[in-house]
Amino acid sequence: MSIHIEADKGDIAETVLLPGDPLRAKWIANHFLEHPKQYNNIRGMLGFTGLYNGKKVSVQGTGMGIPSTLIYCHELINHYGVKNLIRVGSAGSYLEKVKINDIVMAMAASSTSGINTARFPGANFAPTADFQLFTKAANYALQENIQVHAGNVLSSDIFYEDDAEDYKKWARFGILCVEMETAGLYTIAAQHGASALSLLTISDSLVTGESLSSEDREKSFSDMMKIALSVV
Repeated sequence: MSIHIEADKGDIAETVLLPGDPLRAKWIANHFLEHPKQYNNIRGMLGFTGLYNGKKVSVQGTGMGIPSTLIYCHELINHYGVKNLIRVGSAGSYLEKVKINDIVMAMAASSTSGINTARFPGANFAPTADFQLFTKAANYALQENIQVHAGNVLSSDIFYEDDAEDYKKWARFGILCVEMETAGLYTIAAQHGASALSLLTISDSLVTGESLSSEDREKSFSDMMKIALSVV
């Protein structure tokens, strides 16, 4: 076991789905995996392993924000040999064309976080998705006629912005949406030679002010989950 995950070696699959909410991890395990078995409950951050089409898949809650996500991803990669990390989360739209319930595939992640400034003083590291995972997911969405947007997203350290209009400067540069984890996920995957992809369902819009209820969010995640599991 590691500090934050109480699983034994072999309990966790090489491919792990990563929702922020541990209760969403439980929902995913119960709705999409066969014979799910819980392997983690430390700090209430639930983790499960089961089967999908006969293949072993795990799902692990990560909490909110890059620091929390980095802890779990580091341990999954370095203690449990995880090769593929797929974030399945929610995001807020920055563009009118990116609507409630739409799915965003993050090709790259801009960020307000300082996680890479110390590593690369005077330079910028560009966290990007794994090409093979991205291509598999995109092809599946195309085949199944699932509408997706692909491009740059913003991983922010701040949920409640002081300036409600701040999003517009990012929108001018084509940023599709905002969330809080992808830049960290893509960075740690690159650092340790793992593969990562972030799939996001739009749960609210900074453009229109619309938002989904908790119940609606749960139901709307099904298409995103189908895409995520297609790459397993």
